[in-house]
Amino acid sequence: MKIAYAAGLLAGLVSLVLADEMPRAPVSDPRPVMLAALQSVNGEAHGILSGEIADALTQRFAATSPIYIDVTTEKRYAQAGCARLNVRFWQDGVLLPGTSSPRRQTMDFGINYCLDGQPPHSLK
Repeated sequence: MKIAYAAGLLAGLVSLVLADEMPRAPVSDPRPVMLAALQSVNGEAHGILSGEIADALTQRFAATSPIYIDVTTEKRYAQAGCARLNVRFWQDGVLLPGTSSPRRQTMDFGINYCLDGQPPHSLK
């Protein structure tokens, strides 16, 4: 009975982890991911930063993962195709100067953005 319970619990945890995996396209800057979030039904999009800058940052901080980008919509504005977005960059295994062990490093910023690449005319 205990073995069956443990196996069921483990299977449930594995399915949660796998369900959390999101398709991520490689991008050289966050704009395509921001545009995808604006066009997404659920207001989210995910990517992986690639290119020379991403490679240099990963190498400089001896990171153990790529730089991930997660964009979520905080608020949609009345102007079509415009929203307040939260853009999050994160990376695992980052060893910052003066620290003894690597860790996940995260940076968030908010931006008012439209499909044409401009800010909205109004925040209503």
